[in-house]
Amino acid sequence: MRRGGTVVSAAMRESDKEIQGYRLLDRPSGAELQSLSDLAAGMFGVPFAAINILTSTHEYQIATTGFAGAVLPRQESMCATLPPDAGAVVVADASADPRFADRGVIRSGPGVRFYASAPLLTPTGVPLGWLCVFDVEPGEATEKQRELLTFAAARVTDVLELRLRSVQLEDSLLELTQVRDELARSNEALWHFASQVSHDLRNPLMGVRANAELLAGEPAILADPELSDIVGHITESARGMSRMIQEVLAHAKEGGARPRRDWVDLGEVTDRALLDLSPFIRETEAKVRVDDLPRVPGDGELLYSVFSNVLTNSLKFTRDGVTPEVQVTATQQGSVWRICVMDNGIGVPAGQERSIFLPYVRARNSADAPARAGYGIGLATVHRIITAHEGRVGMEPRQEGGTTVWFELPARMPEENAAAS
Repeated sequence: MRRGGTVVSAAMRESDKEIQGYRLLDRPSGAELQSLSDLAAGMFGVPFAAINILTSTHEYQIATTGFAGAVLPRQESMCATLPPDAGAVVVADASADPRFADRGVIRSGPGVRFYASAPLLTPTGVPLGWLCVFDVEPGEATEKQRELLTFAAARVTDVLELRLRSVQLEDSLLELTQVRDELARSNEALWHFASQVSHDLRNPLMGVRANAELLAGEPAILADPELSDIVGHITESARGMSRMIQEVLAHAKEGGARPRRDWVDLGEVTDRALLDLSPFIRETEAKVRVDDLPRVPGDGELLYSVFSNVLTNSLKFTRDGVTPEVQVTATQQGSVWRICVMDNGIGVPAGQERSIFLPYVRARNSADAPARAGYGIGLATVHRIITAHEGRVGMEPRQEGGTTVWFELPARMPEENAAAS
């Protein structure tokens, strides 16, 4: 490929790409590069030095000592005649060297005579240009000066690498700022959505609660202990749902901030969830066994939602002709409690144990099979709440059939964990 009278090789194209990535041609050289150019001139005791970036078409003098930098056609560049793997090059009199004799900087004015340069190579070995020193008088250089020029060229590359990382960091910070702003907008939209849903749910719920409270005072209800218990349960469930709506609304408003931390009796939380699910349990004739459960620091209403969702799934996704069996256990593992909810249901297809906790994901037995009933938000809610409690949640198949859903919760208050460490 020919560009402006110059045959462009694959190596040149690679250099152009690197130079563009380093953004060397659209930013000021900066004090660091200027200092290295001045240092190179001082090391050789010559009046001129330059940091030259060499593209496939031009030489860009991005930092100079003793003269004003310029942009030269590549064919006028002394550096362009040198292979990047040549290392440091020292020429006592460039006018007598056939590699440089036809260059304009040799023929014009007093002309360049003494010339020394070292390549600027990226960490992967791609050439970017040269660090050059020169004089209008012939001269010599010691081996030590040659080594120092190579060292200085490496420091130029270090500065360019640092500038590249700084630019990348700025870009990352800008991207993170944009993500943060978008997240803030999403949280605001979530809060408005939660507010609307809460408002739409409150009105019918208030009607249920008000009618249940009125019904509880009727003589016929008061005279029948069983009916009185049923109406009392309806009233308590309505109150609990009202509290849950308030908690969800507060959680959405805070954008998923950390939940309230009180000591919560998980046994009582489980009893509440099972009481609300009692019609379902009676309908399926499920056998539910709950072992002793601990007290943990957390938000009781949010943890109620966890148990309600997990237990509902265990009682919903059952096998035909098999009586549902559910067991809830707790074991302490170091500084956390692991709660397991085990069932003998249809289970979750292999490979979907993690994705099932994502929003709007429902299990499928095959790629073309219909998704199971539901909206795919129950386990996503569980994951969000447990994560907000600084815990973990997961799912495992059982060898005898069914599923174990487990989640871990801290056994101590955050300040107790800090004191223990």
